[in-house]
Amino acid sequence: MADEAYENPRLAALYDPLDPDRGDLDVYVGVAEKLNARQVLDVGCGTGTFALMLADRGLAVTGVDPAAASLDVARCKRGGERVRWIHCDATALPEMRVDLATMTANVVQEIVDSRAWEGTLRGIHSALRPGGHLVFETRDPARRAWEEWNRAATHRVVTVEGVGPVETWVDVTDVSRSLVTFRSTVVFTATGETLTSDSTLRFRERAEVEADLTAHGYVVDEVRDAPDRPGREFVFFARRPE
Repeated sequence: MADEAYENPRLAALYDPLDPDRGDLDVYVGVAEKLNARQVLDVGCGTGTFALMLADRGLAVTGVDPAAASLDVARCKRGGERVRWIHCDATALPEMRVDLATMTANVVQEIVDSRAWEGTLRGIHSALRPGGHLVFETRDPARRAWEEWNRAATHRVVTVEGVGPVETWVDVTDVSRSLVTFRSTVVFTATGETLTSDSTLRFRERAEVEADLTAHGYVVDEVRDAPDRPGREFVFFARRPE
C-alpha cells in the first residue's frame, strides 16, 4: 500500500509544489539518452515528473505506481496522454519489453518488505528486454541521513497557488536497524487544518543490494556516486544479460 502522502488526494496535489526542484532527474534523462533507450519503465512514477520529461523527448514511457491519487495528478499534467499510466507496483506488471527501467528518489527505500523487494526485482527483470538496463538510487546508510530529519532542519512555509501558505516539516519517530520511520506534517495556514503521513524507509548496504541483484539474474555493471548528492547515495547500474 502507498503512504498517505501519495494516496491522499490533497497531499498528492502538494507533492510538486512542495518539492519543485527536480534537478536530480536530469541525471536519469542523461542515462536514458546515453543508453539509447526508446522504451522506458518508470517504477514508482508518482506524480509523473520524470516520465513526462522522457515523453517530451519522444520516448515511449510506462509509469507505474501503487498510489492512485499520485497517478491522477500525473494524468492531468500537460502531455500526460503521451504516457501509459498503470496503477500497480512492479510485482504485478503487464507483459512488456523495455530498454530501461528506473526507480528514482525514495522508490527503492520505500519497498521495505523483503518479499516485495524480491518481487520487484523479478518483475522488472521480466519487463526488460535481454540486454535491457535497470538504474536506481538508494541512500548510503553510513551517512545516517535521518539524523537531519527533524522539525528544526526541515521546517518550511511554501505558498501554493490556489491553496495559500502551507507549513511543512518531518520528524523521525523510530529507527530500528535498517528501518527508519518518520512523520510528515502539513498545516494549511488559512484554516489551521493539519494532515500527517507516516513513512518507513529501508536503508540497504551496497553489498546487500548487489547481492540481491545478482541473485535475481542481473549483472551489476557499475555503482556510481550520485552527482547531485556526492557521498550520500549509491546509483546502481544493472543489466539483464543477453
